[in-house]
This record gives sequence, structure tokens and C-alpha cells, in this order.
Amino acid sequence: MDTHRHDGCGWNSALAVIGGKWKTDILWELHLGRRRFGELRRLLPGISERILTLQLREMEAAGIIRREVFAEVPPRVEYSVTEFGLTLNDAVVAMSHWGKAYEARMAATPSAA
Repeated sequence: MDTHRHDGCGWNSALAVIGGKWKTDILWELHLGRRRFGELRRLLPGISERILTLQLREMEAAGIIRREVFAEVPPRVEYSVTEFGLTLNDAVVAMSHWGKAYEARMAATPSAA
């Protein structure tokens, strides 16, 4: 269900898909290659199983990652980035560059305290 507010420029829609503490980290790990749930847990220290499950479900519903279940015993599930999800790379890289510039600016600004 689409619960975010449409803003005409797409900003809220984009943030709804990649916003949150873990989604960009998950997206980055999946950009590097297919991952199983346990691998993601190890690669993202601090994320709980519940939050990882929730974030993966939301990202799958948004169409930026794929969940593939293999007919094996025990079942194997792998996550990967979809073609549509790959289109987020330019935006995420641009935001990363901006964030680094912001951090440098804040580090160079004397504290107001």
C-alpha cells in the first residue's frame, strides 16, 4: 500500500523507498552481489533480524530488490538488486558526495558552543 505523500517532484517517493537507517546499506551490499539473509546480518552489524526482514520486504515491494527462493532442502533464499534498483546508484552516489562535503564543512566550522 502506498502511504507516502506525493510531492510532485518525486522527493518523498524516493525517500520512502531508500529512507531509513539500513536501506542504503542493504542496497550497497546487494549491489556488490547476491546475498543470503545470514550474510546480510553478518555484513550489517547492529541490524536486528526483525528490522532486516522488514527492510527487505519493503525494498522488494518497491521493486528495487529481488527475493529468489530455490527449491532445495533446506530452502535457500537469495536477495539481489533488480535492474530498476540499479538505477538508484547515481542518486545514492550523489547523496553520498553531498554528505561527505557537508561533514567536511561541519568539521571546519567552529562550534557555536
